[in-house]
Amino acid sequence: MNIAHDKQVLAVSGGVGGAKLALGLAQVLSAEQLTIVSNTADDFEHLGFSISPDLDTVMYTLAGLNNKELGWGLAGETWSCMESLAHFSDQTWFRLGDKDLATHIYRSAELQKGVSLSRVTEQLCQSLAISHRLLPMTDDRVRTMVQTDQGALAFQHYFVREQCRPVVSGFYFDGIEQAAPQSDVVALLESSSLASIIICPSNPFVSVDPLLKLAGVAAKMAANKAPVIAISPIVGGSAIKGPAAKMFAELGLACTCEGVADFYGELLDGMVIDTVDAAFQPAIEAKGIPCLVTNTVMKSLQDRAELAEQTLAFAEKLSQGATSSRAKIAVDEEVGS
Repeated sequence: MNIAHDKQVLAVSGGVGGAKLALGLAQVLSAEQLTIVSNTADDFEHLGFSISPDLDTVMYTLAGLNNKELGWGLAGETWSCMESLAHFSDQTWFRLGDKDLATHIYRSAELQKGVSLSRVTEQLCQSLAISHRLLPMTDDRVRTMVQTDQGALAFQHYFVREQCRPVVSGFYFDGIEQAAPQSDVVALLESSSLASIIICPSNPFVSVDPLLKLAGVAAKMAANKAPVIAISPIVGGSAIKGPAAKMFAELGLACTCEGVADFYGELLDGMVIDTVDAAFQPAIEAKGIPCLVTNTVMKSLQDRAELAEQTLAFAEKLSQGATSSRAKIAVDEEVGS
């Protein structure tokens, strides 16, 4: 799928699932055509380091260095530091590999000098020969808190330390009201050169919603004529990776691709679902959301590239139609405010 050289695509990504499609998009779009914005609300401080799990997962995946067995971290990793630390600390529940530590040491030192997270991410990507632009959703501090039957837990404590065992009742994003969306993301959302906004198959609650909750982001997505398309992270009633399915169920929401469509609602101009969920297509389209049914389970690099191609073609088809009612409403509201 070829888009005009002066057009751009914005991909919204969380961790593992999002990174797979981000890599697929990077296979078929030039560095000038693709920008990836990654969730930073699950960032946290650990052992004195500033850790950005989703940014790093996308970065390592784009560089071809990701650990495919674990789904996170670097390939060929060793764990000598963690093994030694375990002799005198109980803080090894979040495992940092020896090679991965270099990333956190560098990031932490630069942030402490006052360098922005955007700039540090750019430097890291340059060092790994990544040509496509990867941006954090904000340079400000936002932290996902998971409301559970054990009280409010910081996301990494819920996800890694507690292995997602607590029952979830909701989420809030500490610092979201004061945080500003990353300036280049805002500029792209306001640009007429934007061809499509692709929400990668990431957890809607904790990987995508933090970005949407940043001031003005959802409204700017709605106001731009570029179609917004989400790839469902729920396939056959399960999440390919991570706790999304468990969260849907515990929140009393339908753990289906239709449930994902309901979560995003009027923000979407289109949705991509897996062939095993084809029966949900009529119900999703009845909500006014055109639906592409295809293979969304990405097991190989070819799968990633093919899904990227099909999603971009779907976006092009949608963009050739009339301006969506969603966008018209958003523009009217903005003018009237």
